[in-house]
Amino acid sequence: MKVLLPLNPENATEEEVRDYKLREAARAIVMDDTSRIALLFVAKENYYKLPGGGIEPGEDRIEALRRECMEELGVEIKDIAEVGSIVEYRKIFKMKQTSYCHVAKVHGNAIPPSFTDEELENDFQINWMSFDDAMRALHECRPTSIEGRAYIVPRDIRFLEEAKRHLVS
Repeated sequence: MKVLLPLNPENATEEEVRDYKLREAARAIVMDDTSRIALLFVAKENYYKLPGGGIEPGEDRIEALRRECMEELGVEIKDIAEVGSIVEYRKIFKMKQTSYCHVAKVHGNAIPPSFTDEELENDFQINWMSFDDAMRALHECRPTSIEGRAYIVPRDIRFLEEAKRHLVS
């Protein structure tokens, strides 16, 4: 998968990164039958993000993507296509994370999501919006955490920029 961007806002050195734990994650730009895409609003920290999360042991990227969409959005997905990957050097967590992003369409009817305790504590909320409104929401939100401000929002803006050709065709 094409690497779109290295994110290293804290200027982690190659030496530091050698000791970082590695994490892989699957992210989704999910479109419903009215061409709206899903963003999660993290109310506690005032930012929007794409659905997705860590790839668990024994899962491949697509299995993780399907699981995360069911857990966070309550939807099954189809017509999955690659967008690209972003490597994040998160000095604050001593972690190198590679996020793999795909576009997909909703398949069937939604059920209530099954947010984790952490997601519930952070007051995750599902928002379906047009592509333009999603880009505006990401650009205008003001995250209160360095994680949201320096990593999550810039990463997801870049994924949406790259995916635009899939979504508006």
